Amino acid sequence: MPRAFEEKQIPFNKLSELVTKLRADGKRIVTTNGCFDILHLGHMQYLFEARGLGDILLCGINSDKSVIRLKGSGRPLFPEAVRARQVAALECVDYVTIFEQDTPEALLKIIRPAIHVKGGDYRPEDLPERHCVEGGGGKVVVLPFIPGFSTTGIITKLKGESNP
Repeated sequence: MPRAFEEKQIPFNKLSELVTKLRADGKRIVTTNGCFDILHLGHMQYLFEARGLGDILLCGINSDKSVIRLKGSGRPLFPEAVRARQVAALECVDYVTIFEQDTPEALLKIIRPAIHVKGGDYRPEDLPERHCVEGGGGKVVVLPFIPGFSTTGIITKLKGESNP
């Protein structure tokens, strides 16, 4: 039976306790992170594929303040609590946490994932978190990008503007 998405939401200050238990149970932890402002097919596909790389998929959601710093005014479209609930509602996602920083290094230092996954619009060598993941013994994996599915592109299309 699926778990309620409230059970999947872990406060940032409880991550260490959760990860210790998961490791004691022999679980291979996979992480990813993002704003997830408009949950779309590209997100769902890469989250599903990311889950297949390990036993547990833990997703970090950028806080509202960090989304504003990263994306500018007018974003996020939905508050962090809504975005976290939407991602937690996906069967392939085991846990969700909200983090305040612009990049996930602090999150990844706590979790020390076996694999950290990003969508195909990134290159591993450009990710600020790469050194943190690899330094903790993990690996960064970039999954294929699905053309036509990016939050910025969707917002641009909804506004009636041409895609950049």
